[in-house]
Amino acid sequence: MGIKEFFRNRSLKVKDNKRTKAAELTLRESIYPIALVTVLFFLWGFSYGLLDTLNKHFQNTLHITKARSAGLQGAYFGAYPLASLGHANWILRHYGYRATFMWGLFLYGLGAFIAIPCIKAHSFAGFCTAIAIVGSGLGSLETAANPYITVCGPPKYSEIRINVSQAFNGIGTVIAPVLGSYVFFTFNDETALENVQWVYVAIGIFVFLLALAFFLSRIPEITDADMAFQATETHANADDKPFWKQYRLFHAAAAQFCYTGAQVAIASYFINYVRDTQPWSSDASAARFLSGAQGAFAGGRFFGSFIMNWVRPRWIFLAFLVSCIIFLAPAITQTGWTGMSLLYVVLFFESICFPTIVALGMRGLGRHTKRGSGWIVAGVSGGAVVPPLTGVAADIHGTGLAMVVPLVFFVGALTYAVAVNFVPAYRDPADAFSTTEIGLSGATDEEKATSDKLASEKLAEAEYSNNEVAKGSA
Repeated sequence: MGIKEFFRNRSLKVKDNKRTKAAELTLRESIYPIALVTVLFFLWGFSYGLLDTLNKHFQNTLHITKARSAGLQGAYFGAYPLASLGHANWILRHYGYRATFMWGLFLYGLGAFIAIPCIKAHSFAGFCTAIAIVGSGLGSLETAANPYITVCGPPKYSEIRINVSQAFNGIGTVIAPVLGSYVFFTFNDETALENVQWVYVAIGIFVFLLALAFFLSRIPEITDADMAFQATETHANADDKPFWKQYRLFHAAAAQFCYTGAQVAIASYFINYVRDTQPWSSDASAARFLSGAQGAFAGGRFFGSFIMNWVRPRWIFLAFLVSCIIFLAPAITQTGWTGMSLLYVVLFFESICFPTIVALGMRGLGRHTKRGSGWIVAGVSGGAVVPPLTGVAADIHGTGLAMVVPLVFFVGALTYAVAVNFVPAYRDPADAFSTTEIGLSGATDEEKATSDKLASEKLAEAEYSNNEVAKGSA
């Protein structure tokens, strides 16, 4: 194989109007690409867990308030919509998933290396800028990885796939606080800041090597034509409507905003909550308690994925989100072991909510899947809004009472869980994918030809409509 052929076989450009076999991958065929992309889930779980630990660390070393320390979350999650609705979504729609993975890893590594001089200069604003670049990279990865896991393999198991992959995200959030408890809180301030630098050096090197691995790997690309085929096969014809009429999608994005904001706020101030409600605890022990809570979070994802084999994912989603509200409410007034134990239970039930919103929100989008994923990932920007509000409340009223803020946002997310279970326009497309046999049983050549024809007609109609709109605005 010559160099020219080597690069041609690894081209990053994909034609979206052509069907590939990616929409019909079997369980066995989907194992390698899913395993490779799951590494990304671990990466941003680690990064997110590290951020929660750094929140308290910078309060100590830079002597800043709880509200100001939430600038880390604001920078990190505020960059998500810039990626998911902007540059990353453009790359995803014009090139493909692999190109978006590589772009996200490049930004992640760049932000990690920029963080190093900012840490040396004790510049919180500079570090927030670096974290914003990291967040933009992770937003790019989520824009591509969440829909990729959802559609790479039999549609019937999409919620299970994304929850299992996201469970490795949970493992990353367990490891990061443990690391932080030993390298950030058991040294003097100057040594601890130096340790932060080395952590980001290691992250930068690793993600650049991972970007190279994605370039060398030939993972299947999933096109708009593939997604139109799946929508046709399952008779979930939501993609017949124009994108701006995909109301289920926008409700899912709003729910993601509320849910993610609440989740991030609870994790961000978990260490503060433990310190405020258990005065005898130290920052290091509180960080280890956070690791244990994140362990409950990861365990909940594996448990939720397991029971999804027998119970519809939408019902599990509703039950888990209601449980988050039930157990967070008393944590507002409880202290000591009781309050912290309640937060452990809340994190357990948070586990499957984020990935299940992604999977359910993308059901039946067909040719709109790539654009739609950008909107759902943009909902992650709730993590830039709710933690600062919680921080202000914590500075004034204490961290316990401040948990009222995430509780209100959990209730906002609950509206989508109720709709997807009891409103037919939401429920029917979700159930259509849960019963399809795509990727599980072979279709006849005649059935494939009919589905291909219908999918092609949908894409042609969409292209014609887009051209007419372009002419009208010219």
